[in-house]
Amino acid sequence: MKKIFALCFTGLVMTSGWSQDIQDALRYSVQDLNGTARFRAMGGAFGAVGGDLSAISVNPAGSVIFSNNQAGATLTNFNTTNRTNYFGTQQRENNNHFDINQAGGVLVFVDPLKKSDWNKFAVALNYENTQNLNNSVFLSGVNPNNSIDQYFLSFANGRNPSEAVPFGVLNDFFYDELFFNEQQAYLGYNSYIIDPVSNNPNNTSYFTNIAPGGNYAQSFLLNSSGYSSKLSVNGSAQYQDWLMLGINLNFHFVDYRQSTSFFEANSNPRYPTGSTVDRVRFNNDLYTYGNGFSLQLGAIFKVHKNARLGLAYQSPTWFRLNDELRQYIATSGFGLNADANNTQYNSVVVDPNVTMIFEPYRLRTADRVTASGVFLFGKRGLISADISQQFYQGNTFTPQRDFSAENATIDNQLQAATEIRLGTEYKYKQWSLRGGYRWSESPYKNHYTMGNLTTYSGGLGYNFGDTRLDVSYSHGWRNFNQQMFNRGLTDTARSRAVFDNISVTLLFEL
Repeated sequence: MKKIFALCFTGLVMTSGWSQDIQDALRYSVQDLNGTARFRAMGGAFGAVGGDLSAISVNPAGSVIFSNNQAGATLTNFNTTNRTNYFGTQQRENNNHFDINQAGGVLVFVDPLKKSDWNKFAVALNYENTQNLNNSVFLSGVNPNNSIDQYFLSFANGRNPSEAVPFGVLNDFFYDELFFNEQQAYLGYNSYIIDPVSNNPNNTSYFTNIAPGGNYAQSFLLNSSGYSSKLSVNGSAQYQDWLMLGINLNFHFVDYRQSTSFFEANSNPRYPTGSTVDRVRFNNDLYTYGNGFSLQLGAIFKVHKNARLGLAYQSPTWFRLNDELRQYIATSGFGLNADANNTQYNSVVVDPNVTMIFEPYRLRTADRVTASGVFLFGKRGLISADISQQFYQGNTFTPQRDFSAENATIDNQLQAATEIRLGTEYKYKQWSLRGGYRWSESPYKNHYTMGNLTTYSGGLGYNFGDTRLDVSYSHGWRNFNQQMFNRGLTDTARSRAVFDNISVTLLFEL
């Protein structure tokens, strides 16, 4: 029977990528508060402040507020700690790394004679990470209800053996989601986790070789690395002394790697009266890469010599993404891959050493609207505020006919989320003292799935004249449910992510 699974092949229609879901959509639409140290220290509340290289990522009109040409770069230490609770067992995993997460420059052109009402222009080029994708999560505990067998049964039931496609048979063709689903059945069968109810080639029902009864000791480790970044080409202009307009053409880049390792052990009754399989190791390595484009428009209004208001719109980002996947599974147990009278402890490894390359797909992320205000205390300091609305239910995978279920889930579970950012700055001689606050509402309608994000920040700056050095520290946290698999074994660990980031920016007046 195992040979039937290994040799049969059914023709497949090459249409879409494999198993994209809400988490994939949010990974590239939720934005971190990255950028210059000054920007981070003030909570990112720069929509009406301008005059900062990262301010143009909120409102592109902000570049024309610069007084001089400027260039700079930012080095950040990202530290993320994830604490998990899985059926009462608590674990802690930490990820720490350094990255040059921002670099750019701006050129300012002023008409000293003011022969035209449009008397000041600016162009800027700025690169920054929009999402820090380096992360580590570990969870473990004793699951009293569900085993990994439910994952493989969910793919196998309803299929006959000839629909379980082995690795590597497609050669130079793209894999698709149908193939991925059938391959999970293939993995479960050839690792002896599941078997057909009968040897009839038309059989579509399967049973598990992992004995029921609970007490499944499970662990799950997720390690990810990479970036989601954008290069902004900016232009802005000032009309008289009360209106500033700007535009960004944003070019996005994604390079993301995720490795997961699941392990399960049980001491339930063993072969021949109980389990054939009592140990499972299931590894998945995903590589996603691609690029995208978005557009931003912004305006800043000077309503008083000490007050400005801002309004900005960020279009959806239109991504074209590619997925590559490698899978490996190993099982062990008494009577595994043996005759009925053989109770020897054996092991089985299904390691095809094949990278599945899926057909490229498209993702349209959520658009955003931001309203801003700032009050200036002359040259002594300022208080600023931004409020944004991001429409996460607008995330859409295409082509529509292939992702209708995923898009329906996004519509049902995600919402328009509000974000509030507050910032302040006080200047004394060459020193600047800054503080900030950010509150970002969960993109989920059910906040238990992912909670709100709260961040406090602060920083210092020193102006040497033609050079400026800024330092910031931010501390934030968010609760969420960590899920190992999106079907079959869907139990979650209650998790809390804590973010501690230090940024240093060096700026040069040109």
